[in-house]
Amino acid sequence: MAGRIEPGTVLAPREVDVVDGEPVAIPLAGRLVHLQFRRFAGCPVCNVHLRSVTRRHAELSAAGVLEVAVFHSPEDELRRHTAEIPFAVVADPGKRLYREFGVEAGRRALLNPRAWLPVLRSIAAGLLRRDRLPAPKQEHGRLGLPADFLIAADGTVLAAKYGEHINDQWSVDEVLALARARTVVPRG
Repeated sequence: MAGRIEPGTVLAPREVDVVDGEPVAIPLAGRLVHLQFRRFAGCPVCNVHLRSVTRRHAELSAAGVLEVAVFHSPEDELRRHTAEIPFAVVADPGKRLYREFGVEAGRRALLNPRAWLPVLRSIAAGLLRRDRLPAPKQEHGRLGLPADFLIAADGTVLAAKYGEHINDQWSVDEVLALARARTVVPRG
């Protein structure tokens, strides 16, 4: 596992393959990139979070933010769960990007009491919406932790967040505030 990426780090340019679309350049000229690491396709907590991002996608785009969501599921499985998402979705079943960005997994993903109520709410919401259930077996398990990075057009990581439990990620309001600031924000 690589070390964690700190704000102020300048990333080497790369392209990531998108499940249904053209590859995306990171960094991207003229745009900020919100690179978010999720868990697996069909994860109820991830679904609730991504729905909030989808509802406000126009606001994020107007603020100059390109959303890119990474999952450790294979492409074919992701397609069954992300067809309605209007932004880039990346399949990383080998967890190459997870390792590169220092994104972890562990029991604390579910053992943290702050995760319990959101997990229950997410499962209930998914059942009510009749969301497709995730695959019963997840090659990389169900204990992934989220991570968020805001990357400037020159590759500078403006802000980074490593989640302490499965529902510990930036809200859309936080991403918008960081995008407005456009300065390196020390992790704290």
